Amino acid sequence: MRARCVVLDIGGVLEITPATGWQQDWERRLGLPVGTVDRRLGEVWRAGSTGAIDEEGVRARVAAELGLDAPRVDAFMTDLWAEYLGSPNEELIACVRDLRPHCRLGILSNSFVGARERETEAYRFDELVEEIVYSHEVGVCKPDPAAYALVCARLEVRPEDCLFVDDVAANVDAAREAGMRGHLFEDNARTIARISTHLGTAAA
Repeated sequence: MRARCVVLDIGGVLEITPATGWQQDWERRLGLPVGTVDRRLGEVWRAGSTGAIDEEGVRARVAAELGLDAPRVDAFMTDLWAEYLGSPNEELIACVRDLRPHCRLGILSNSFVGARERETEAYRFDELVEEIVYSHEVGVCKPDPAAYALVCARLEVRPEDCLFVDDVAANVDAAREAGMRGHLFEDNARTIARISTHLGTAAA
């Protein structure tokens, strides 16, 4: 349990995920007030993040809440996943790939049902790290302390030996409270330097 470890978030860190405005586009298309999609589907988003609903359930709720037929549900979900998956952060992914022989590597992601299949197909994160903890598979989202404990247990590392990288400050703060070292992702240069410091020195 003394191995050095790096655990990373996906969206906004390993994936570049700028807002595409897809929900607003659908609201305009359907003649709905701004914010309607989130208001009507907020419960679905929450359920999908903890695995309380499956993909067919998501589709059924989208159809019912927005009055969409099957082809338009397909188009809606395509737009959802396009923003969710974003594009690969190639520089950081290359850095993490080079770390594989030198430390334990994991991912801790607040995810949505269906994410593993799509991210595996698009980015092969399963080959990049040893363990991926998806909230929709384990039923626990960051910043719940149980999420951090779970990823450390799966990687067989002590929290204090693990650096956690996320683009959400509350998640980084929670990791520190759980005993991990934390780094708020703002850009690749500072993140790569912080990882190097973590792996190269006992103090961080």
